[in-house]
Amino acid sequence: MRGLPGTAAARGAPEPQQTPRWFDDEAGPVVRPYAMTRGRTTSPAQHRLDLIAVVIAEDWAAGAPEADQTLSPEHVDIVELCRDTPQSVAELAADLDLPIGVVRVLIGDLVAHELVHVTRPVPPAELPDESILRDVISGLRAL
Repeated sequence: MRGLPGTAAARGAPEPQQTPRWFDDEAGPVVRPYAMTRGRTTSPAQHRLDLIAVVIAEDWAAGAPEADQTLSPEHVDIVELCRDTPQSVAELAADLDLPIGVVRVLIGDLVAHELVHVTRPVPPAELPDESILRDVISGLRAL
């Protein structure tokens, strides 16, 4: 195999063996998602977490996540992000730069620890019919 002039291959010398690198120096240590969830794909408090489900930190949980040694840094980050403003599951995944499945498991853990609670959007089938709302508005205007 011929290489560029001046390289080991061009001079006929064998090329040094290079070990493949799967991360760069700036990335630092890489933690796989299954390590964050301890290999779990569901949480003890199994909740149906839609992407638009809203996660709200409990008021009494101020300062508690940092003291709990059983919580990972990602758990603490979720509580911190939800402390001031409720966040959707999708927003949390984007802010933490984690896969949505990992975030769902972590949120389930926090629900089990009673550090957050989750509100789900009202399903479209349970929303009032638009014609009923118009009738109510018309009736109010008639008063």
